[in-house]
Parts: sequence; C-alpha cells; structure tokens
Amino acid sequence: MKKIALIYFLFTLSFSVELFAFSISAESKIYSNVLHGLSVQKEIKIWTDDKSKEEQFAKIQNVICVEKKEDAEILLLFHTLNIKSSKLIFVGSYTLLKHYKQEVLGGFYWQKGRPNLLFLKENLEKHGLVLPQNLTDYIDSRL
Repeated sequence: MKKIALIYFLFTLSFSVELFAFSISAESKIYSNVLHGLSVQKEIKIWTDDKSKEEQFAKIQNVICVEKKEDAEILLLFHTLNIKSSKLIFVGSYTLLKHYKQEVLGGFYWQKGRPNLLFLKENLEKHGLVLPQNLTDYIDSRL
C-alpha cells in the first residue's frame, strides 16, 4: 500500500511540475507577444515591481530589464498601486487593471486557472498605439 501511495505522490508531483512549467512557458510567450506588440523599438526596456519575474522577462528576446523606472519604455506592474508615470503601463492583475484604468494599456492575469489578456482601446488611442493583428482580438472599450 505504501508503494502505491508513493507512486501516486510522485506521479502527481511530476504532473504538477510539468503543468507549472507549461504555464510559465505559455506566460512567457504571451508577454513576448505583448511587449513586442506595444513597442516600436527593436530592444524593449522594461521595469517591473516583481523582481521574481525579471528572470522570466530577461529570457524574452530583445527585452532588457532596467533598474530605474525612468530608464524603461514599459512598466510592468504586479503589486504597486501608487505609481505616477508617463511611461506605458501594463499590469499583471485585474485589481491593478481596475486601479489604473485611466492610464494602463492593458493587463495579463490568471483568473480561475485561465489566462486573461485585455487591452483598453481608449488608452491605446491616447498613446497612438496600434497593435499587431494577432493581438487585436483582445482590445476592449471597457472593463
């Protein structure tokens, strides 16, 4: 009985690790599409308030993580509620999307185990940004 329980535990653990790796890989691909869709520069300088995600972003081709917000082209926010900046802002939670709805370009967040990607039409127009065709399905005029 102990062997069966051990095999079940190891199988469940390995499945969970594979599922986690898949979600990180899928998330990186989505962020890559978003960052390259928002920027006209070949190299994209980003700043994030989540230092644990910097390694993930640094692996995206042509993305450079910078230490100071002032040096970034795009700010990726996951926790901070009080940033005032003229930089492009993209968020990683629905709460932040609602909080920054007047400034934020959009957000990517997980809700009920599903990924959600949304761009706010009015804010894209304010910044004169036109998304590539592969992202236009995610543009909405309201939250």
